[in-house]
Amino acid sequence: QVQLVESGGGLVQPGGSLRLSCAASVMISSFNTMGWYRQAPGKQRERVADITRGGSTNYADSVKGRFTISRDNAKNTVYLQMNSLKPEDAAVYICNAWPVVGSPFWGQGTQVTVSS
Repeated sequence: QVQLVESGGGLVQPGGSLRLSCAASVMISSFNTMGWYRQAPGKQRERVADITRGGSTNYADSVKGRFTISRDNAKNTVYLQMNSLKPEDAAVYICNAWPVVGSPFWGQGTQVTVSS
């Protein structure tokens, strides 16, 4: 059973930074793509960023230039560096992994609160 465990969320002031981590129980190199989604209360889950096995990255327009996704295959961990955080970035951030075949795996999420 694949497990994805997120960490690094918390309370930060506007303009601040956080780094989220997603640790996988299996080799992340086995996944085509890994990514981060977020869901705020009353809103649909939205894709934030993803990274392919080859290292190509994609970002939602709302986070381009502020967020950076990266992966460390040796640690089986994907990171999301979030800078210049805004109140509208507040949400539960959820890690996601797409296998070569089958449905994606999801973590439980980590809460990010942006408030002064």
